[in-house]
Amino acid sequence: MPVRADRDVPGLIVKFGDYPLHHGVVGAIRSLGRLSVPMYAITEDAYTPAASSRYLRKSFVWPTTGAEDPGRLVEGLLRIGRPAVLVPTDEEAAVLIAEHQDELAGTFLFPRVDPALPRRLASKQGLHELCVEHGVASPAAAFPRSYDDIVAFADTARFPVVAKNREAFVRRRRPAVNGTTRIGTRAALLGLARDWGEEPGVILQEYLPHEEAEDWIVHACFDQDSSSLALFTGVKVRSWPPHAGMTANACVVGNPELAGLAARFIKRIGFSGIIDLDLRFDRRDGQYKLLDFNPRMGAQFRLFENDSGVDVVRAMHLHLTGRPVPQGEQRAGHRYVVENIDLAALLAYRRSAYTTPHAPARASGTELAWFAGDDPLPFLTMLARSVRPGAKHLYQLWRTSRRGSTSTK
Repeated sequence: MPVRADRDVPGLIVKFGDYPLHHGVVGAIRSLGRLSVPMYAITEDAYTPAASSRYLRKSFVWPTTGAEDPGRLVEGLLRIGRPAVLVPTDEEAAVLIAEHQDELAGTFLFPRVDPALPRRLASKQGLHELCVEHGVASPAAAFPRSYDDIVAFADTARFPVVAKNREAFVRRRRPAVNGTTRIGTRAALLGLARDWGEEPGVILQEYLPHEEAEDWIVHACFDQDSSSLALFTGVKVRSWPPHAGMTANACVVGNPELAGLAARFIKRIGFSGIIDLDLRFDRRDGQYKLLDFNPRMGAQFRLFENDSGVDVVRAMHLHLTGRPVPQGEQRAGHRYVVENIDLAALLAYRRSAYTTPHAPARASGTELAWFAGDDPLPFLTMLARSVRPGAKHLYQLWRTSRRGSTSTK
């Protein structure tokens, strides 16, 4: 059954914050645009890769930080004033839409959900509590409220441990750590904690050693009854930064056990819409442990498509516009590569003990995050905008190496 989208209902990509090099945004624009759905997007400026896509009808240039007053953001969305399916690409956008759905519903289409649920899922503490409540495995975790709590934790913890910002929204305003941070010793933890203030906004988590694990991902879209419209599973081959960052290379691998685990969890919590889950299979106890729950489209969602041509973004648009969602098998063995980060990830993983025994030896097909023959400009724009940050990074590495060599003379 071919995918037949409603071409009278546009899609609007909603993102808050300054991160112009986002391949997921480009993927969503292409996915619906190739079905002749008119596409619009909020962009940082007029020269982002997304803004250069041939499938984008118009970009709304709206520089934001993600830390603005929610009322101001809602007003800005309503000023766009185009009836459209909203496609959030970050936690800030997903939470804003959920918490202000009554105000937005007159203009936009989006899955209706418990207004408090996306914020709780995006919170590391909220997700951990939901996992405990519903019997889903997750790493052991502590949520210190003071420096003394951290000292008490350090006295009994088994190092290394992992520190993460407790709430997704803190990363924009006052991040305690720059993403997932592995801390090797008690002294290192206490040293970092001195800068976290009187109320440290962190979660301290059990470290799951990558040499004893395999990283899996689940992308899915659920209807108002929390029943699956499309559900896919795959294995993460490489990420950047290594073992803790964005997917750089991944493959579609069927995993009925994992699919069932995800579907049951979604049913119990009553979520509707698109999800992106990161799980780590711990070989030591044979459990899939939920690390992250993104209540929105994931950047690598284009890895997954069924043999009817449906991905999670298409599934949501079809469902919200009253169209049937064609079913089908996922593209087993398909590979997804993020060109601008996978080479660095490949070099890092050569020194790693991490393995992915479930990944196919040879991919059945490859989708690139940036380059597409029918839409080449986003790739070229990405390259142009990467030159300056890349050069700055290399210069910083050079300065660091010179200081190191000077100090040894």
